[in-house]
Amino acid sequence: MQLFYNPDIDETTESFSFDKEESRHIIKVLRKKDSDILHVTNGFGLLFETQITLASDNKCIVQVLSIKKTDEPKFRLHLAVAPTKMNDRFEWFLEKATEIGIQEITPIICDRSERKVINLERFEKIILSAMKQSNETYLPKLNDAISFKEFIKQKNEGLQLIAHCEETDKKSLKDILKPNESVTMLIGPEGDFSEKEIALALENDYQPVTLGNTRLRTETAAIVACHSVVFFNESSN
Repeated sequence: MQLFYNPDIDETTESFSFDKEESRHIIKVLRKKDSDILHVTNGFGLLFETQITLASDNKCIVQVLSIKKTDEPKFRLHLAVAPTKMNDRFEWFLEKATEIGIQEITPIICDRSERKVINLERFEKIILSAMKQSNETYLPKLNDAISFKEFIKQKNEGLQLIAHCEETDKKSLKDILKPNESVTMLIGPEGDFSEKEIALALENDYQPVTLGNTRLRTETAAIVACHSVVFFNESSN
């Protein structure tokens, strides 16, 4: 199934048109024509089966034939991850985490961060493309970059975890997870969180966890965490 995206449609929508860029892609590149069926999501869990009523490369119009609601996961996974020095590594994380099934991502700027500026628009396009590629109907929420200190002040639902490399008392992630419990996890930069940041996290009720016996790159740690939480919950239900 090839999936298209329109954030402005809902259960009341009977017909709609794609913008010029998407219309040209549908008609000129994919060579779709009148009466062809297109599947569209609004990124909020709705899957629309539609039929082309006007195959114009300037304004492709479709009629809604049916709407299906996809159940939301019973848990919510929010990863706060320090942007990597090499931008493509963070983009790889965004793509793969979306495919696996993350719900929210926040880039955090830490004491040892080497990259402190991100291209939010490009990141959003990568997440959208990954959602369509994997036939997901929920678009992960991507937040603006925020400092570690600002993020840590926020109260998040469920488990609050920090994965760091310091030799301290830490529990294994798999031993601390509970079925259908939401998780917010902090993943640090290449140089890891500073001792001050770790202490601040613990003061704000974050529990330290380990993701395994080896030292992982930032993007690898984020993917391991993402897959572990999603797999654990899918296996428990």
